[in-house]
Amino acid sequence: MTSDRISIVGHRGAAGVVPENTLKGFRYAIDLGVDCVECDVHLTRDSHLVVMHDETVDRTTNGSGSIRELDVATIRALDAGDGEQVPTLDEVLAVVQGKVQLLCELKGEGVAEATVETVVARGMEGEVVFTSFDMRRIAKVKRLGDHLLTGAILVDPGDEEIKRVVDTGVVGIGVYYKNLCLRAVERAMSAGIDIRAWNPDTLREQQAMIALGVNGVSTNRPDILIEYLHSL
Repeated sequence: MTSDRISIVGHRGAAGVVPENTLKGFRYAIDLGVDCVECDVHLTRDSHLVVMHDETVDRTTNGSGSIRELDVATIRALDAGDGEQVPTLDEVLAVVQGKVQLLCELKGEGVAEATVETVVARGMEGEVVFTSFDMRRIAKVKRLGDHLLTGAILVDPGDEEIKRVVDTGVVGIGVYYKNLCLRAVERAMSAGIDIRAWNPDTLREQQAMIALGVNGVSTNRPDILIEYLHSL
């Protein structure tokens, strides 16, 4: 998505406004006018893909326990905020299809294969970027299909890490905004890949990232960023 225009990513939908990783949150972000939404996927005990950030359901629902130790029916019966269910990946794909790109962060063992299979079944290979902190998962996606879009998530990358990641064939990298510097932006752009800042959530933080020249901003408050960009 390299362009002169900043790409706006709704992180976990719009986690600073609407319950995170819920269909309500993704629809809210899309209605705001984001270019992409970001989600996280885990496998349940009975091998279903659910969209949630943490390894447990404790923080974001009224339940408790590890996703890996719960079946999908139990997880779906929980309240994920505002009466929302924990969505399956297929439900999220249905919401975003033909509207925005999805950055899909792979969490846990076996998730890469199952996620690729679900995306391919919907014919959405061009609409989903498979992302991870763990480059082994990115490599696994590439082995499943070299045409699949991948992205790396980095906390505080140096020149060598950026080079290693670029060599894997990713289309972009996301870097924690507090550790982003002009050198990293220049490195990514000279390699022909996008660089995205995550998660500046105040207007001042978002403005600082735009000033650095990033291609995209992933934020829990896309409403703030969109209002600002519309005002320019």
